Amino acid sequence: MPKITLKAARTNAGLTQKEAANALKISNKTLWKWENGLTFPNAAMIDRLCDLYKIPYDNLSFLPNNSL
Repeated sequence: MPKITLKAARTNAGLTQKEAANALKISNKTLWKWENGLTFPNAAMIDRLCDLYKIPYDNLSFLPNNSL
């Protein structure tokens, strides 16, 4: 399976940015920064993202779409 961005994974999971941020107990701004490649989640948060979005780590790209 090709890699997909964090934003695409969130959208595919049917979550808004606010819903995903609330589920992860982080701010919308933090999630926005991750989705835009300005900052990156730590290992524990990556596991939580994979669980929330129901996607394996190997399929996630932590860079925005225009960087792929």
